[in-house]
Amino acid sequence: MTASVYVGMSADLIHPGHINIINQAAEHGDVTVGLLTDQAIASYKRVPFMDFEQRRAVIGALKGVSRVVPQETLDYIPNLRTYKPDIVVHGDDWQTGVQAKVRQSVIDVLGEWGGKLVEVPYTQGISSTKFHKAMKEIGTTPDIRRASLRRMLAAKPLVRFADLHSGLSGLIIEKAKVETENGTREFDGMWASSLTDSTSKGKPDIEAVDTTARAITLNEVLEVTTKPIIYDGDTGGKTEHFVFTVRTLERLGVSAVIIEDKTGLKKNSLFGTDVAQTQASIEEFSDKIRAGKAAQHSDDFMIIARLESLILGHSVEHAMERAKAFIEAGADGCMIHSRHKDGQEIFDFCKEYNKLENRKPLVVVPSSYNHVTEDELKEHGANIVIYANQLLRSAYPAMMNTAKSILTHQRSKECDENMMPIKEILELIPGTK
Repeated sequence: MTASVYVGMSADLIHPGHINIINQAAEHGDVTVGLLTDQAIASYKRVPFMDFEQRRAVIGALKGVSRVVPQETLDYIPNLRTYKPDIVVHGDDWQTGVQAKVRQSVIDVLGEWGGKLVEVPYTQGISSTKFHKAMKEIGTTPDIRRASLRRMLAAKPLVRFADLHSGLSGLIIEKAKVETENGTREFDGMWASSLTDSTSKGKPDIEAVDTTARAITLNEVLEVTTKPIIYDGDTGGKTEHFVFTVRTLERLGVSAVIIEDKTGLKKNSLFGTDVAQTQASIEEFSDKIRAGKAAQHSDDFMIIARLESLILGHSVEHAMERAKAFIEAGADGCMIHSRHKDGQEIFDFCKEYNKLENRKPLVVVPSSYNHVTEDELKEHGANIVIYANQLLRSAYPAMMNTAKSILTHQRSKECDENMMPIKEILELIPGTK
């Protein structure tokens, strides 16, 4: 009787190492590939370039593969207990690092029915990291980038975005990462903030920088990055103008626009009731959403309604009434904002929002309540967390301190310890070498 062999793979970018694993597995028996779903992969690293169905089609066509089944977790145990293979084949590169615990669990569960683990030596000269880097250097297309936010929301319980204001800040968001015991942690995308864009140009955050000027910043970022972008659309302007904004953003490859339900000259929300701010009527703002949705050409682009009720001192019930109406008008999600530092009214809103039958993704911006962790936000039902201005706010004091140091010492030597070497910043820029 032919032995049953199980191989777990993410198989995003197929390379000779994958082929070697499958060939050696086929020598032991009939090969079942447990293909990690997008959700399983996203639990420990970035969402794969190809979606699950695309990866299944590629793997299923390879010689030596008898069948492909979904593996819905990084943990092999559920599938192993379902299929009870005689042999599991895996590369020996999982003996250390984030997957070492997974390896041990595989050995333990195989022991329940006398199965065994066969480890194949790592294929030298093959680096998935280098392949991924090469893919990013090639870039992406507007269609792929635009669709990436919806893919992330389908694969991950919470995605994190940070503010951009230049091509350089976009590169930082693109490349910044830390290694944790649960895998690599990085930003999922970029927030094209009107505040940071106007501030970096030395102008007030009152929609003084028009869409054409902001598109210049967007293009600078789009040319050197691959991650999705959410655009801060302020009030969206007049409905007749908003439809053109939607078409422009969609054509560029932006994934979503967030517009706030206020009228008149834009004032930053964190001023709250300290300055005169008025909300648009539910009917007026709903019409703007409908017009925007009618103007877009693809199903990938998202229009998200930003609710200013809590900012203006209204109740959670007031915000919920608007959330329901805007979702009915076609909004693809809602953003809730608050000036209160304890975060409680955000949690209260989340509780009610999660009861919606036609619930859409929820965006939060923990600037005031910045002690709240992502895990807490996720627990309360947030789907997108935006760090809206921290990068720009960090850059300004650093530059000011350097400027003052040069003026004080009449040279730049004293600044060296607070600056990155020019070689490192040049290496950050693609194509410099």
